Amino acid sequence: MQKKLDALWLSVSPYLKCFDQRLLSHLTKRSTVRRWKYSQTIDEPCSIRAVVESLHEYLHNRSSVVEGQPIPKVHLMGHGVSGVVGLLYARQYPQHVASLTLLSVGAVPAVNWQAHYYALRKLLPCSREVILGQMTRLLFGQQAPRFVTALAQLLSQDLDSNLTLHSLASDVHVPAGGVSVPLLVCNGEIDDVLTSQQQDGWARWMKPGDRLWHCPEGRYFFHFQQHKITAKAICDYWAQLPAQLSEHDAESPNLTHTQPMSTQRLSSNFLHT
Repeated sequence: MQKKLDALWLSVSPYLKCFDQRLLSHLTKRSTVRRWKYSQTIDEPCSIRAVVESLHEYLHNRSSVVEGQPIPKVHLMGHGVSGVVGLLYARQYPQHVASLTLLSVGAVPAVNWQAHYYALRKLLPCSREVILGQMTRLLFGQQAPRFVTALAQLLSQDLDSNLTLHSLASDVHVPAGGVSVPLLVCNGEIDDVLTSQQQDGWARWMKPGDRLWHCPEGRYFFHFQQHKITAKAICDYWAQLPAQLSEHDAESPNLTHTQPMSTQRLSSNFLHT
C-alpha cells in the first residue's frame, strides 16, 4: 500500500480559498494534506517576508509533535501569491521542504492577477467595478452575469483585505530564479495573465527531475475549473519523488486547518457553483 505524503497547502488569500477546495478534496484522497492560512489584519503592514517567517514559525513548532525528532520535511503547494510565499520559503529554508508545487506563478514571480489589475487601472479611464468585471473574463473566461458579479466581489475583497504585492503606488520585487528542492510548476495553457513567455521562462531554472505542466484549456484559476486533471498532475509528480515520510504522518487527519498565533482570521465568502 502506498504511503501518504505530508503536504501543506498555503493560503494567504481567505476570500479566494473557495477556488482551492475542489483540488484539495481530490488531493486528500491520495495524500495527507493540511492547509496553512494567513490573514492580513487591517493595521498590519503588507510584508511577504513576515509571512514567510510566520510560516517558518508554524513548521518549526509542529516538530514538537515528534519530540526529539528533527523537523519533518513537507511538500509545499500554493497558488498565485500563496505560491510566491512557498517559493521564498523554499529558497530560505530548503532543509525543511521535500518539494514545491507552484500554481499560476510565473518566471517573474511578482506578476499575478493583481499586478494585471493595477496596470489596467493606470492605463484605462474606467471605474474599479468595470475593470474588475474585465478581470473576471480574463481569469475565468465568459461567464453568466450573475457569476461575473460574484467573482468581481471576491476579487474586490481580495484587493482590499489580503496580502498583496502591488498597489497603485508601488510594486514588490521578487527575484526570478528557481529553488534547490524538487519543483513542479503548473500553469494554465490559455492564461491571459501569465503569458507563454512568463510560463516558459521557468525552463532556464529547472533542474533534472523538475517539471513544468500546462493545464489544457486552463486559465489563471485552472485548479478550480480543471481540478481533477490538476490533482492527477500533482499526484503523478509526487509519485516519482523519493518518499519523505515520518511515522506520525499516518496518524494525521487528511485535511486540517492551521493558523499562526500571530495572525487573525478574517471572514470569507464561499462561492457555490
